[in-house]
Amino acid sequence: MNLFPRYARWWAPFLLLLSAAPGAAQIPSVTLENAIRMAQVAQPAVVQARGSLRNADAQVRSAKGAWLPNLTASSSGTRSYRETQGVGASGQLESQSTNNVGFGVSSSVDLFTGFRRGADGKAARATQDAAEAGLTDAEFQAGLTATQQFFDALAAQQLVRVREAGVRRAEEQLNLSNAKLRVGSATRSDSLRSIVNLGNARLALVSAGSDVARTQAALARTLGLDGRVAAEDDSTFYNPTARLDTLELNQEALARSPQVQAAEANARAADASVKSARSQYLPTLALSGSANWNANSTDDYQFFASRQLQLGLSWPIFNRFQREQTIATRLSSLDVAEANAQDARREVLSSLTTQYAALEAAAVRIEITRASLDAATEDLRVVSERYRVGAATILDVLNSQEALAQAEVDVVTARFDYLKARAQIGALIGRRL
Repeated sequence: MNLFPRYARWWAPFLLLLSAAPGAAQIPSVTLENAIRMAQVAQPAVVQARGSLRNADAQVRSAKGAWLPNLTASSSGTRSYRETQGVGASGQLESQSTNNVGFGVSSSVDLFTGFRRGADGKAARATQDAAEAGLTDAEFQAGLTATQQFFDALAAQQLVRVREAGVRRAEEQLNLSNAKLRVGSATRSDSLRSIVNLGNARLALVSAGSDVARTQAALARTLGLDGRVAAEDDSTFYNPTARLDTLELNQEALARSPQVQAAEANARAADASVKSARSQYLPTLALSGSANWNANSTDDYQFFASRQLQLGLSWPIFNRFQREQTIATRLSSLDVAEANAQDARREVLSSLTTQYAALEAAAVRIEITRASLDAATEDLRVVSERYRVGAATILDVLNSQEALAQAEVDVVTARFDYLKARAQIGALIGRRL
């Protein structure tokens, strides 16, 4: 039995304390692996899926128990009073009391139920399979949510550093403009434009800080914690990966996707329930027996035994079309379950196609934005030097700074769009890529 879900709520917060950076005591940080594990404990959908699995396990146990005889023990004790007319001249009423005690055992077993028990067992096992697949899917969905919010928080944290670098560049440009203004090699307009540029850079930094608070708070909620949780960076996030074999992944998804497995198991359960309903047309055969021992005070509590053995056949010939109604209802449920199973397969393939395209687009954007970042960095260096010597205007510098800031933002966005697309694909096929 997996003890993590039961006890993780007590020690999961210590994962944050262990992974918190020394300088970030106020806001604990968490790794992606710990975030996924904590989300799989805290999310209500996972808790509900675990409860459904426990119910399905109990249903399987009950279906197996239908093949066993039942056993009942009983006991009783009574005291009875009776009044009689007395004998003699007085003729007074006389009362008599009798104490009775008894105990017994009884048992019965179904010998034949029209194949209902076998169908119920198949339905219970299929429901159990669906519950297990549902739990797996809920865990992957919780892990996906945690992964996406983790990357959102990490991206927001990196964008803060981007905006801080933008503020530093704006401050340096303002200092340069003021210096050139003092020596008469620049106009007052250059200094004013630099002040506006610095203000815009600081506003962008404030907005980025707000995004960090929002994403870190959302991450903490997903992990079942209060306040904010920071995302720990990892160099392995940015390692290049091999190109995905989409055909192989599609086949794997149809074979092991939790969504598909749960839908197909529900269809099997619905089919077995139809067979169980049709078993009502067949007779049932049951064997029952009982043994009882009774005694009373009149016989000085001497116990007398009575035994009974009965073989009963029951065959409902007509029950006012109740069987037909049950079968029609379960056939409708079967049609819906089979349609859902087919749609689940199509949905997984459709979602995979979408995520393949998103992954490919993000990969291309990563290459383009990296090249753009290198070009924007060099362009700003050249333009800044030209402005220093008076060969470029302040507008050239500000435009170059804006282009560099946007290139830095595009690099971060493309990088994490790629990581989130991979996480989506992993959740669809039922394993992490």
